[in-house]
Amino acid sequence: MNRQKLSASLLTSCITVWYGSCSASSRKSLQRVVKAAEHITGTRLPAIQDIYHQRCLRRPSMTATLSSSSGLEVLLSTLQNVGDVESTLNILSVLDELLSAGTDRRIHYMIKKGGSEALLTALVKYGHTFSPNYTILIPLLHLLAKVGHKDRRIGMKAEEAGAVLLTLNLLKHNGQHARRTAACLWVIQVFCSSVSTANLIGENNGLDVIYRLIPQYTTKHLHAIKAAINAFSALLCTKANVCSAVSKGYISGLLWLYEDWHSKDTQDVAIAIRHALLCCLLKATDSTAGRQAFLSQGGIRLLYQTAQTCLLSKNLQCLVEPSMQLMRKCLPRVPLPVTSDQSAYSFLLPGTPAFPDVSETPGKSSDESDAEAEDNHEANNRDYDDDLETDLNKLRLPPDPDRPKELLTQYSCFCPELSHDFQREDEQDNEGDGTEEFYHHTIIDRLLERHGAGIPHHDPKLYCAVASKTKSIPEFSILAFPDFWGHLPPPGHQPMAPRKPNIQRQKVLEDIQRFLKTDDIINHVVFDLEDSNLQCQSDSLRFFSKFESGNLRKAVQVRRYEYDLILNPDVNSSQHTQWFYFEVSNMTADVPYRFNVINCEKSNSQFNYGMQPVLYSVKEALEGRPHWIRTGTEICYFRNNFCPAQGRRRTTFYTLTFTITFKHSEDVCYLAYHYPYTYSALMAHLKILQKSVDPAKVFFKQQTLCSTLAGNSCPIVTITACPVSRRWKDLHQLRNRPYIVLTSRVHPGESNASWVMKGTLEFLCSNDLVAQSLREAFVFKVIPMLNPDGVINGTNRCDLNSKDLNRQWSKPDPLLSPTIYHTKGFLYYLNIIGRTPVVFCDYHGHSRKKNVFLYGCSIKETLWQSGSAVDTVGLKEDPGYRTIPKTLDRIAPTFSFNSCNFLVEKSRSATARVVVWREMGVLRSYTMENTYNGCNQGIYKGLQTGTQEHQEMGMKFCHSLLSVTKDSRILYSRKLINHIDLDHNMLDHKSHNCFEDDEPPCAEEIEYSGGCPTLKGSDLDSDIDSSMARVDDDDDEDDKEHSAQKHQQDSISQSQQSSIKNHLFPPQTRQPSVDTPSERRDLRNGLSIAK
Repeated sequence: MNRQKLSASLLTSCITVWYGSCSASSRKSLQRVVKAAEHITGTRLPAIQDIYHQRCLRRPSMTATLSSSSGLEVLLSTLQNVGDVESTLNILSVLDELLSAGTDRRIHYMIKKGGSEALLTALVKYGHTFSPNYTILIPLLHLLAKVGHKDRRIGMKAEEAGAVLLTLNLLKHNGQHARRTAACLWVIQVFCSSVSTANLIGENNGLDVIYRLIPQYTTKHLHAIKAAINAFSALLCTKANVCSAVSKGYISGLLWLYEDWHSKDTQDVAIAIRHALLCCLLKATDSTAGRQAFLSQGGIRLLYQTAQTCLLSKNLQCLVEPSMQLMRKCLPRVPLPVTSDQSAYSFLLPGTPAFPDVSETPGKSSDESDAEAEDNHEANNRDYDDDLETDLNKLRLPPDPDRPKELLTQYSCFCPELSHDFQREDEQDNEGDGTEEFYHHTIIDRLLERHGAGIPHHDPKLYCAVASKTKSIPEFSILAFPDFWGHLPPPGHQPMAPRKPNIQRQKVLEDIQRFLKTDDIINHVVFDLEDSNLQCQSDSLRFFSKFESGNLRKAVQVRRYEYDLILNPDVNSSQHTQWFYFEVSNMTADVPYRFNVINCEKSNSQFNYGMQPVLYSVKEALEGRPHWIRTGTEICYFRNNFCPAQGRRRTTFYTLTFTITFKHSEDVCYLAYHYPYTYSALMAHLKILQKSVDPAKVFFKQQTLCSTLAGNSCPIVTITACPVSRRWKDLHQLRNRPYIVLTSRVHPGESNASWVMKGTLEFLCSNDLVAQSLREAFVFKVIPMLNPDGVINGTNRCDLNSKDLNRQWSKPDPLLSPTIYHTKGFLYYLNIIGRTPVVFCDYHGHSRKKNVFLYGCSIKETLWQSGSAVDTVGLKEDPGYRTIPKTLDRIAPTFSFNSCNFLVEKSRSATARVVVWREMGVLRSYTMENTYNGCNQGIYKGLQTGTQEHQEMGMKFCHSLLSVTKDSRILYSRKLINHIDLDHNMLDHKSHNCFEDDEPPCAEEIEYSGGCPTLKGSDLDSDIDSSMARVDDDDDEDDKEHSAQKHQQDSISQSQQSSIKNHLFPPQTRQPSVDTPSERRDLRNGLSIAK
């Protein structure tokens, strides 16, 4: 009775102290603790708030005392020092109630106040005795597991306290008691969050001890069995433990156990056990040794068979995903079926004696390095803010020019409007005329006469003439029909493709069948870019890609209607595979063909979010429907098991798979990543535009900025309004107009950028009132294709020098990056003559986001976002960089202001946007990002963008430029405002809040190297809570059950035991004896465990 009063008094004091340190909202939850304390002590406690106020009145300094020493600290201190069993139990119960009543913040607060150390000290005190008191130890272990689960340093703390091997020793001596076993296992699982602690347990025979606690199928003590599996899984976080488990045959044992539980759990009462076994196998296969053991023991075949069973039951769906992850993870790595990882195209760079050595430094393949996953995980979890530029000098002060001013005078020729006398308008002849007459008058003429398409701003004969002068590495001699014939936007909009549930699972299972069942696998090469003499079978599809912008390196027929497609890396490179554009023929109508692009490199794609590839049918075009259309079903994008052919670089490949059902037999179709736009199409388009304008009103001048590495011309176009007269006033107004510089297609695979630029050029050359006003207000300098060679040769990211040209702006090489070098030189020239552009915009495409948005540059926003200590109050920054994006948000239906970004990243310091802003002082320096997919907001929500929407965006960007004009008459012209298309839908258009990068997680797991999918209600906290809710007499039942089991086991014949052991442990491996008299010591208390 005295102890009861002491406990009540102690609890009252502790809770009162804590009450004084809590907020008003937290005090309410403490009432639950009071009720729990009353139940524990069997006495009614006085009102805590009354005692608190009485003590404060008696002792005014009480408030200060409460602030300096919280109630939690009092409880923890008492727990470590009190020797009374009942008081200890009461404190543990109160702590558990306090932590259960709140959120994880309470646990983290307890950890901060030394809660983990206090619990570990108590564990060592009560466990390090001749006869441990499990009445205290079990709730103590439960609480330690719950708290330690949130403590990142719990493993190291446990080692320092000497609690690691103590817990393992307690486990060894309590294998016959389910509750005690489970409690020890949960704590060991928590300790294994530290690699060194897991290794310590493994070195002291922990793997063997825990593995023996995982029995064959049973319906008893499932919580303890699950705890054993989870603890064993936690130990496999280290390479040493995995190697030990493999050498002892535990991988095959786990597979056998899973098969046993799967076959015998007919009532599905042990789903959690089966799930835990799968997660354990997933952990074991993180290393190469684990994967090889899993594969050699027939793990893939076993899981494939069990997964088929699980797919038939709704209750077992939770087992399918971890099974899929395991099979994908352990499939053998297959080299791409190519002779070399290098591109099929190579180009001799200037200044090099031979072809450049672009091979990667030989290194370990991804299978040989178990540290790769850890490195990637660490890299992927770096804080984005670390990439933000925080050096104020770099943000504010421009660097020195990269060339002397004397070299800049050469660019004066690209400002003809400053010297032109505008006497004879017919003198606006453009370079390169005369090619229009060069075309064949045979098949082309007959086709056009019979099926003439009449595409606006397109002339097939002119296209042929221009294409004949385009220089390519393979010397293309064939034109792709869509580029020659032209394209019209299809009528209506195309919605995003709905994703079929579990489509990725279906496709992956089909791919796994390739490994397990090879009877129907053909594996016949039907197209090879490097083998022009390849013969195709009569019933297979035929492929071709040797034309401008084409990209398909190899096609392999896998099954009757399935083909693997391998893309060609960028020229002189072994990477950057995403863009594809190829011809396919010899198809049968109404037959679904599956296409797998197997060497994609991006880790995610809009193909997982409703995007479809595009298709062009020659038969449809000749029947008057020359459309690129979105097509394809059963589309998904996921990581595969292919690796580089030479195994020299750590590359992860992804599969884009889609199914096409062709409308016509014996058609010729073209498939592409996005709507193609070739260099020849641009050059032909510029000639048509030049002819379309009235030279008396529009000054349109096309010049060659420079020649590319392959000898193609890089055009620069000047567009402005001709002066009303030759009077000085009108000429002066023209020659003082501000400049706007627009560029595009620095990345060849971003064809959508060219379609947006096409819309901009056509609008600026039109008779639209807004276009006329813009020409009168500005001089436009347009470089519509910064990477002609890349576009021509079908690369995705780079130029012929294998470099990303949008990372060369800081110090571009005049020989290797001529287009960037001269574009930057021209911008320098405008800067030194006092004509710094008011707007610079570089058009791009974005493969992982929807909508259209701008990236700009802001010092203040960068410093704010980075959390820099720099005081920005005194910094003055013109907010005008937001004017254009804000305007576009009002008038452009595909534009999203909330996706815009005005931060300056270190990794983008050499891009056009940042260099032009920093070095030329252009406030409104932008990158425009255009989606390949579609919109998730506005009037186009749920729709995929087509060429019409891209061109509309180019026009709307021009409209937004009215917001930066200094001519107030233009800015506030009611006539112009009414002319801009601002219907009610447009005005109501608002960007939705979407600050996340890219998309939400895909419906199915793209990667297979992540952790095990969690089972609802099976986390550690839930397991502990359910165990604590069990009746107190479980231990007595355990004793009886284990006694019966012991008797039963003794009756098993020696031959049966040998049979079971041989099944679990293969003959070639030997299980070490647990009785080997060796020992390893803990760090602090010298506790040893016989081994």
